[in-house]
Amino acid sequence: MVRFLVDANLPKYFSFWSSDEYLHVSDLGTDLLDSQTWTYAKNNQLTIISKDSDFSARIINKEPPPKVIHVKIGNMKIGELYDFIGKRWEEILEMNTKCKLVKAYSDKILGVD
Repeated sequence: MVRFLVDANLPKYFSFWSSDEYLHVSDLGTDLLDSQTWTYAKNNQLTIISKDSDFSARIINKEPPPKVIHVKIGNMKIGELYDFIGKRWEEILEMNTKCKLVKAYSDKILGVD
């Protein structure tokens, strides 16, 4: 069962996103606009995982679905990004169960109800 939609600005082939719970936007065929990504996630009750602040701004005044995990760590090499997400992913997922928005910074994880 798919629970998460990984945005185009994040790598598709991270091992912790290689289960049936994760769908990458590139798997949907064509490049989607943010509005199309949002609609797809909403219609399928998914959490969007993105580095794009547009999704964070959009969920603030709305009710889920979708939920949003906003990875706000700036530019990192792929290995650094993998290490960061790998170390914090369980905490991010736990917060995602309680919050409509999770903001993952390099030094903290914040949730918005």
